[in-house]
Amino acid sequence: MNLLKNLNLGKLKTGLSKTRDKIYNSINEAVSGKALLDEKTLDEIEEILITSDIGFETTEKIIENARIALKSEKDRSNLNIIEAVKSELQNVLNKNKYDNKNGNELDNYKPYIILVVGVNGAGKTTTIGKLAHNYKQSGLKVIVGAADTFRAAANEQLDIWADRAGVDIFKKKHGSDPSSVAFDVLEKAIKEKYDIVLIDTAGRLHNKSELMDELRKLRKVIQKLLNYAPNETLLVLDGNTGQNALMQAEEFNKITKIDGVVVTKLDGTAKGGVIFQLCSKINVPVKYIGVGEGIDDLQTFEPGLYLSAIFEN
Repeated sequence: MNLLKNLNLGKLKTGLSKTRDKIYNSINEAVSGKALLDEKTLDEIEEILITSDIGFETTEKIIENARIALKSEKDRSNLNIIEAVKSELQNVLNKNKYDNKNGNELDNYKPYIILVVGVNGAGKTTTIGKLAHNYKQSGLKVIVGAADTFRAAANEQLDIWADRAGVDIFKKKHGSDPSSVAFDVLEKAIKEKYDIVLIDTAGRLHNKSELMDELRKLRKVIQKLLNYAPNETLLVLDGNTGQNALMQAEEFNKITKIDGVVVTKLDGTAKGGVIFQLCSKINVPVKYIGVGEGIDDLQTFEPGLYLSAIFEN
């Protein structure tokens, strides 16, 4: 089965307009009209990159390598410094080695189980709805399991998104055992031959050890029915939080095995540089990015396309 990739450069450029203003347009302004790039200009560019949430270490490497590259260049024009920065950012993104699941893997595992984790407010519920939509558009039979039973109104919100996506939802009353929801939705998925099961999980418990215990229990229950499950665990991060998103990724990676990251709300922030930090610092690839509020605005993350959207007007 060919799984459709949701890619749209036009929407991506529109969604990343604030990030492009912060990075590309600011660098362009810093070097504009200067016949020769000096240390002061490089310092300005360094500040632009750091305040774009690209991160100190990544920025230091970019600037140092840019200095080396420019020393060997006879033409130290504006275009060259921008290309030098772009080239270094491409090297960072190349660390994103996620091999998107192809149709054969989906055909080999039925149902294919995806756990979705993340703190409350990161966009977990909307991400599940948009993922469900993407899979449905590929012709797959999808069901959502509402296992975030601790949060008030979680079921109602997931209901709305499942309806928008045109997929089924399995839920129990508020306060039910999340693991029982996961078990029952898998039983239903197996019996009724669903292709994809998306399971929402608790976004906040009283402490990290409680969250870890809950996720461990949920995984154990799932594996009683399907020893290969879950096929993927996706972590949802709010792009608006910048540096804090990186900290969340590092913490969740300690708590449970994370297979991929989804960065949401990039259309509302100039902090899209956090993608470079995530690719550079955590050993978990970015899989999807959210660049709008519409149901088709969750795009497959393609490093080259992301860079083009930032550096092309």
